Amino acid sequence: MSDVTVFERLFGAGHGVEVRGHFVRGNAEVAGRPVAVIGTWNSAAVDGDLALAVSGAILDVVAEDAKSAAEPRPIVFIADTEGQELSRREELLGLNGCFAHVARCVDLARRRGHPILTLIHGRAVSGGFLAFGMLAERVCALPGAQVRVMDLRAMSRVTKIALDRLEGLAKESPVFAPGADNYWRMGAVDELWPEGSDDWDKRLAGALDAALSGPRADRRAVIGAERGGRTLAAKVAATVLEA
Repeated sequence: MSDVTVFERLFGAGHGVEVRGHFVRGNAEVAGRPVAVIGTWNSAAVDGDLALAVSGAILDVVAEDAKSAAEPRPIVFIADTEGQELSRREELLGLNGCFAHVARCVDLARRRGHPILTLIHGRAVSGGFLAFGMLAERVCALPGAQVRVMDLRAMSRVTKIALDRLEGLAKESPVFAPGADNYWRMGAVDELWPEGSDDWDKRLAGALDAALSGPRADRRAVIGAERGGRTLAAKVAATVLEA
């Protein structure tokens, strides 16, 4: 599906969202409310330049709205990434620091009153997703979205655990398994938009209302326990906090 089709289904005609290479940026309206749109596109391998473009766009929105008497605009993240750029050059140039900068910018935007909503279109993989999209108040997976932290084959190489053992564990526990539905069970994804749905604008308006009215605290571990995806995380966190 082209970027034009996706954005028109989300924001209607007349939006100001553009894709330049792998970078998404622009302004739009959701149910009459102005929003800033920032993100990645076309399964982007996020390198330092793209990470700094995302963080710079976030800081621009924060600075622009600080000069205005209007309420801070919600920020809609578009996540479509295959993860961080895997190259020695990017590592030596400090890609991890660039990702940390993105996360700090997201935190700054939240502290300045910008509600944050993430829409996963295409792929959301590893650090390219964790550093910004997964930090939102609400995360929605569009039809066909794929979510994972690490491919099981790569996980096998890193952990030295046999691939067939990991595949068996993935069938028993969503913690090991890729897929948007497994991330929904763990509480990391709030909504799974069904295949064939043609009301993306209405779903987006509802998700934004939920992000605006919902708790600002991180409840993913609690939700994961309620959905049976992570049965111990909330208990362990509570025990640590009480110690």
